[in-house]
Amino acid sequence: MADIITREEIKKALEIRHTKEGQAKLTNSKVAIMGLGGLGSNIAIACARMGIGEMLLVDFDVVDITNIFRQNYRLEHIGRYKTECIKEEISEINPYLKVNTINTRITRKNVLEILGDYKIICEAFDKGETKSEIIDEILSKSEDKIIISGNGMAGIKSVNLIRTRQFGDRLYICGDLENGIEIEGTLMSPRVSACAMHQANVVANLILSDGKVDYNFKKV
Repeated sequence: MADIITREEIKKALEIRHTKEGQAKLTNSKVAIMGLGGLGSNIAIACARMGIGEMLLVDFDVVDITNIFRQNYRLEHIGRYKTECIKEEISEINPYLKVNTINTRITRKNVLEILGDYKIICEAFDKGETKSEIIDEILSKSEDKIIISGNGMAGIKSVNLIRTRQFGDRLYICGDLENGIEIEGTLMSPRVSACAMHQANVVANLILSDGKVDYNFKKV
């Protein structure tokens, strides 16, 4: 398909819905996604569909059968690195995007080196302890990085409870902030995907408003 559809054709198609000015901003933007599970894999695909020009995908894990039912993977991906699979999926949507991948576990010690000059960061880890630790490291030791995190998307309660809240100037948290798997006992595709789309929507807002979010997020 990449031999048939040209870069210019994709550009024009994106501009129809995103406007020329808006798409130019998206194309010239960079987004890092830490973790490629239910949140991160769906965020990455949404970013690809928006035509974001460059992405960094970071995850240490391989796909297993339990991932198939709430993450953006297929049965044929089982046993392969998540980074490789999502990069391939993105290439089927837009082969002209730049996708960088790193297969490693992110820690406090390596996170800033891994992120480099990426300023828009989507945090999509599974464990709350890891989320808090990495967010604290980034915010305390950088001045220009903005984090979009997910917290509270387990169970089957209304997706309308999932919201986006802004904490300070550089942290956005999407979710209901309450319902983790340890409380609800289940983690299912509808609410996980809804939370991921909230995160992707913050990405779009940050890029299209030049970092000055003009959406009515609840600021805490």
